Amino acid sequence: MALLETLGYSCSRSGGSLGVWDVIAIGPTDIILCQCKSRDWPGLLEMETMKNFICPPNCRRLIHRWRKHQRRPDVKEIT
Repeated sequence: MALLETLGYSCSRSGGSLGVWDVIAIGPTDIILCQCKSRDWPGLLEMETMKNFICPPNCRRLIHRWRKHQRRPDVKEIT
């Protein structure tokens, strides 16, 4: 969330991470839905769920994968 907030987004975290997205970030021109992972990329079923998630045209769906001793995440956009 801190990374997105430094880029000018207002962020909200999904409580308990029970939904499809962990972080919802709203900026002046777009919305980011973000799934955060600590080691591996999501599996096929989870990727398919995120890909089929209905959202407005100005919305980006991202996965942030944080690995050990890494200061910034690996980022993958779901298209």
